[in-house]
Amino acid sequence: MLTRRAALMAAAGAAALPALIKTAKAEEIMDTSGAAPVDLSTLKRIKHKLVRPPMVHEHEQVAPAEPRIVEFEMQIVEKEVEIDSGAHLQAMTFNGSIPGPMMVVHEGDYVELTLFNSPENLMQHNIDFHSATGALGGGSLTLVNPGEKTTLRFKATRPGTFVYHCAPGGPMIPWHVVSGMSGSIMVLPRDGLKDHNGKPVSYDRVYYIGENDFYIPKDENGDYKRFEDVGASYPDTLEVMNGLIPSHVVFNGKVGALTGDNALHASQGEKVLFVHSQANRDSRPHLIGGHGDLVWETGKFNNTPERDLETWFIRGGSAGAALYEFLQPGVYAYVNHNLIEAVNLGATAHVVVDGDWNNDLMEQVEAPTAYDAAYEGKSALP
Repeated sequence: MLTRRAALMAAAGAAALPALIKTAKAEEIMDTSGAAPVDLSTLKRIKHKLVRPPMVHEHEQVAPAEPRIVEFEMQIVEKEVEIDSGAHLQAMTFNGSIPGPMMVVHEGDYVELTLFNSPENLMQHNIDFHSATGALGGGSLTLVNPGEKTTLRFKATRPGTFVYHCAPGGPMIPWHVVSGMSGSIMVLPRDGLKDHNGKPVSYDRVYYIGENDFYIPKDENGDYKRFEDVGASYPDTLEVMNGLIPSHVVFNGKVGALTGDNALHASQGEKVLFVHSQANRDSRPHLIGGHGDLVWETGKFNNTPERDLETWFIRGGSAGAALYEFLQPGVYAYVNHNLIEAVNLGATAHVVVDGDWNNDLMEQVEAPTAYDAAYEGKSALP
């Protein structure tokens, strides 16, 4: 019988066949069955339901003294996503969202994730946690075929914000990542965040912004191609990927995902923590009209945060965090300050802040009005 997977391989063409059927190498698959067992029976278990970014599930900023086992479940979903008008991505996702949901635990906790690869999917998948130790970040212990599930537990030993992504082996790794399979985990210190003086600091809201670069092929007329399924999209997508020039650079999965009716919200005087990840390329977040009061640019909370930054740098394959107290009402633009990518390719979010304007911080002394160019303004010329 011709299975759907076999049909996929035939449709993908001979050139793509070796890559599509490639699985992780034998040396990348860990056998830990002989390891000594660990008794965690005395630890309390808690379970969090993951939510769609930019929102983050409820969590404590300061944890109890004793570590806990924190349970999560995540479903892998392959689906078509419209990332811009007329541009469709055959996406591979964690929990159906781009980026995948952000998980929050505390240093010393155990993360226990059950990962489901939906039976209707076509591809093998796994998960590589940059916050985990050993076994390719868990990637070599979590490789699941469609219709399979697996449970991974690891100890969160380093506080900070970290990327996770799919890494099923070989050329599948970059393809899965730029098709949407990345997310973030935040490991808070047990006693919460600290400022540059080592004093406790908290946030009123947290937003997770996942930045993605997409590579959508075009046809001979310059229109974006649309594919029947994720496998059929591979050969043409690979050609665009290898050119290293993205067709789109977006926040949270599509152009406009965090603007207009989807804009983020805050109130004057609130401290907002922005967690920003990019699993593949460098980025330069900038809050137009605001700053980074405290910035953990590399995302690691054992390091002293930098202060008063205008723009910060997120290295490809990492997640950073920035805290800002909104002092003025209005609309703020949160952008990748490669402005071509922000304006032309889509990497822009808006934050709508309510409150009362403070003229001491900024005042329009004179509204725009016509002037006599023959007599005024000449001193502005060089």
